[in-house]
Amino acid sequence: MSRHTRRRSASQVRMTLAGIGVLASAAVATTVAIASADEVPHDRAAATTKSAEAGADHAVFVQGNELAGNTIHVFKRGEDGRLTAAGTYLTGGKGGDQVDAPTDSLASQGSLVYDRRSHLLLTVNAGSGTVTSFRVEGQRLTNRQVVRSGGDFPSSVTISGTLAYVMNAGGAGSVQGFRITAAGLEPLVGSHRSLKLENEKVPLFSSSPGQVAFTPKGRELVVTTKSANTIEVFPMRPDGRPAHRAKVNKSAGAVPFAITFDKAGRMLVAEAAKSTVSTYKVLADGRLRLVQKPLANGQNTLCWLERAGDFFYGGNTGNSTVTGYRSDRHGRLALTNEVGIATAPSAMSQGVIDLAVTQDERFLYVQNATSGTVDGFRIGRNGSLTKVTTATGLPPFAESGMEGITAV
Repeated sequence: MSRHTRRRSASQVRMTLAGIGVLASAAVATTVAIASADEVPHDRAAATTKSAEAGADHAVFVQGNELAGNTIHVFKRGEDGRLTAAGTYLTGGKGGDQVDAPTDSLASQGSLVYDRRSHLLLTVNAGSGTVTSFRVEGQRLTNRQVVRSGGDFPSSVTISGTLAYVMNAGGAGSVQGFRITAAGLEPLVGSHRSLKLENEKVPLFSSSPGQVAFTPKGRELVVTTKSANTIEVFPMRPDGRPAHRAKVNKSAGAVPFAITFDKAGRMLVAEAAKSTVSTYKVLADGRLRLVQKPLANGQNTLCWLERAGDFFYGGNTGNSTVTGYRSDRHGRLALTNEVGIATAPSAMSQGVIDLAVTQDERFLYVQNATSGTVDGFRIGRNGSLTKVTTATGLPPFAESGMEGITAV
């Protein structure tokens, strides 16, 4: 059976997509220069005002995930949150597209991450089984390094201190550790752990793992699996290697996908089947203690979840909405409004997928896979979102599409 035939077939766990509208008008593509890893993009404007200088290091990075050659699209972020195209860089690898993926080619969270300690940007190249690191200098990417991911179809990365772990979604699935060095990533011998899944090299989107994440203190490594409905926790050893076997926990909600943590270190997991979020305490032996049972948001196919202070924002790809949540000091989660929509969808904002919050927690950026756009929102004191920018000209979802976003 061909891959295209499989794409049209019914998936094992179908995430229903509803409300994907037709764009009212075509977005005018933003023209950016393709730059090598050691070149300054030709259209990068010099900061000429005090305001621009103050925000000279502010940037938003988007992974294009193109099948023929993966790229990182760089945007300068103004003090008001507006985005200006600042160049595109080849990663030296290829993007990927999971079988039957409806809008999100990698079906994961955390495919593009930034490490503030080392100033490295890490991105997966799912189609070539590699991971690329760049050094970030404002809106300029330099010192490109490419390493093997240790498995098939890498789709998520997490960082803690000098450690980076990559999740490979294809085949049996695995996690592979790396040391972060001045020269990029160095494989950590003896760190590879199988997830014991039963996928093809290019996995079905609904049976691939959703994310790998370190707990805030780096003492545990967590992986969500979708169709298996498990949250697997590897306690970490002092040498930076995981325990040989993960503690396999049954998910409180169906189809666990994205992971984030509150200020106290409690873990929140987005569950796609019924658009719910569950809250857990991660115990030292890898067991999970449920703090709050699944909270529904009334939306369609919640997959992505990011924190901004005491607020959290979830991307609902099924009906192209963003949900806002607030958390109290006891870790109890509630919707910021009754209907579960923090910002109204628009014709230029279809196929909501991955999200990124700036370090100062002032702005939220949302990828819209079907539209090929990124929306930027100012976060209000009450968690409300006000749109301040829309970047166009990014790869829309077709055979593949952009996935992965991070803000500096």
